[in-house]
Amino acid sequence: MTNPLLAEWTAPHALPPFDAISDAHFGPAFDAAEAEGRAAIAAIAEATEPPTFANTIEALERADKLLDRVAGVFYNIAGSDSNPEREALMRDLAPRMSAYASEITNNAALFARIQTLWDARDDLDLSAEQARVLMLYHRSFVRSGAALEGAARDRLTEVKSRLATLGTTFTQNLLADERSWFMPLSEDDLEGLPDFVVASARAAGEEKEAGGPIVTLSRSLITPFLQFSPRRDLRAKAFAAWIARGANGGDTDNRTICAEILALRAERAKLLGYANFADYKLETEMARTPDAVRGLLMQVWEPAKAAADKDAQILEAMLHKDGYEGPLEPWDWRYYAAIRRKAEHDLDEAELKPYLQLDRMIEASFACANRLFGLEFAPLNVPLYHPDARAWEVTRNGAPVAIFIGDYFARGSKRSGAWCSAMRSQSKLDGAVTPIVVNVCNFAKSEPALLSYDDARTLFHEFGHALHQMLSNVTYGLISGTSVARDFVELPSQLYEHWLEVPEVLEEFATHADTGAPMPRDLLDRLLGAATYDMGFSTVEYVASALVDLAFHEAADAPADPMQKQAEVLEAIGMPRAIPMRHATPHFAHVFAGDGYSAGYYSYMWSEVMDADAFDAFGEAGGPFDPEIAAKLEEFILSAGGSEEADVLYTKFRGRMPGVEALLKGRGLLTA
Repeated sequence: MTNPLLAEWTAPHALPPFDAISDAHFGPAFDAAEAEGRAAIAAIAEATEPPTFANTIEALERADKLLDRVAGVFYNIAGSDSNPEREALMRDLAPRMSAYASEITNNAALFARIQTLWDARDDLDLSAEQARVLMLYHRSFVRSGAALEGAARDRLTEVKSRLATLGTTFTQNLLADERSWFMPLSEDDLEGLPDFVVASARAAGEEKEAGGPIVTLSRSLITPFLQFSPRRDLRAKAFAAWIARGANGGDTDNRTICAEILALRAERAKLLGYANFADYKLETEMARTPDAVRGLLMQVWEPAKAAADKDAQILEAMLHKDGYEGPLEPWDWRYYAAIRRKAEHDLDEAELKPYLQLDRMIEASFACANRLFGLEFAPLNVPLYHPDARAWEVTRNGAPVAIFIGDYFARGSKRSGAWCSAMRSQSKLDGAVTPIVVNVCNFAKSEPALLSYDDARTLFHEFGHALHQMLSNVTYGLISGTSVARDFVELPSQLYEHWLEVPEVLEEFATHADTGAPMPRDLLDRLLGAATYDMGFSTVEYVASALVDLAFHEAADAPADPMQKQAEVLEAIGMPRAIPMRHATPHFAHVFAGDGYSAGYYSYMWSEVMDADAFDAFGEAGGPFDPEIAAKLEEFILSAGGSEEADVLYTKFRGRMPGVEALLKGRGLLTA
């Protein structure tokens, strides 16, 4: 019987045949794909012909075509709809995939061919894109240890394998903690909660078969509960569970895992000749150095902390007025901040939320992409990996651009957070390959599905990443879509959030779930007027996490006790008592689930410096849908992938690099 993962995908739009794929297919498919990849690599390395760009670099681009296809399906499904079989295979694959990658970079004959091309690069008559791809392959091999020999090379292979295993374990521990905890609510406990929170709590109870409403650790449920529940005892209990993820003791505790990950990263950096892991990691980013990262973060920290401290005094006074002695606690902040927002801006989440229907916000994100880039979205009725997922065909002027899959609702089988990935990336090496792009979110499920404003912003954010993948227009998969510097990759996503703030977008798509009436202009004005409300809080919780991440990775020797190091960093910067880190160490998946954002969590703020400035370009021109600026954005940012250095691409778009002023102004933190 043919394995559907290995056969050519003949379904419409060349989608994976999800209805024919079972868990039993994945293991054999990985075995076959690895074997095919090994054979292809051996053929390149052992070739008797002198190395050329075509027979070496382009051949490398093709070598793992099957493995990329199988992995693209599996890892997308495993992250969004886990089960014991998939979790077991992920644990098996982590060291296997690491070993496979090390086999390639440790192949001396293969690296010799790449080195020969690199040494002769000025005489190869390469296009600009080809020269970039050659540089990236050479750099990747060197940074992966290809130039090492003997014991050092072997040890690096061991380190990378262990890191892969630990990252998988960290992720699965976190998912287990999030999946296992919930807090039952009696009918009395629901008093004071808006209807949408009650509906979400009842839906979560049904999903967990809990026999009644519950609070889970899904951000789209626990956050509004902390905002609206007048029960301080229940808020404290829910908050304690939220921050304890990954630190509950027992088999799912991540604290020792974090320590080992940091130690191995420091060792990896030293083996490769770097003083510390941050130096190694930042070498290829826009920031380049830890000092540059800290400089940006501290420019933002000081005004943000000042704003947060001022807000804390006001909220604590509200707490005392309610008859509670003692200081403001973290489980109090969102509750009193929501009350204060209502008082100062006449803005209540419960009043706002019926106007933010999930389906209408999806339509809004599509409509903005249509006006900016001419993209059109047509729903597809095709088998997908989960009933909650839905798909659209993306075209422009009738020509295929991409397939877009949206998977928006929280469930116990899905890891927390929101992300964008590609089951298939754009390329043109062997004919036009259109991408299959996936957005995954964790919105509370209800009927109709309603979003908070933060949820809506998340939807636009992830769709910005999706546009980066969809509009990619390069030849080589290595530089396709979001294959850019980590501190540049958040630019398209954070920039796209701005279109949610455009009044005409909200006027058209923010319609009431019951009446269909558009959001009243008065409410819209109040919403936009409160755009920077509580920005001290959100900035402090983010920057603190970024500074801790940096501190973990910039020392020559990793901290033996990451929790102690976290405490020291927070004390040194004067972390406000009532504001926790956005991601405490044991559940800091950005940093410990893999290397992606390690020493790189600052990237969101680095990109925000650019996104604030980039949106200003539209304002300086003909408005948020100015066609000339949109065309430049597509040409130099969205379609270019990693074809040039990030600062070069941004300068081509904007004419210069930005300063931090636009960011501080956008967050309402710029002082005269």
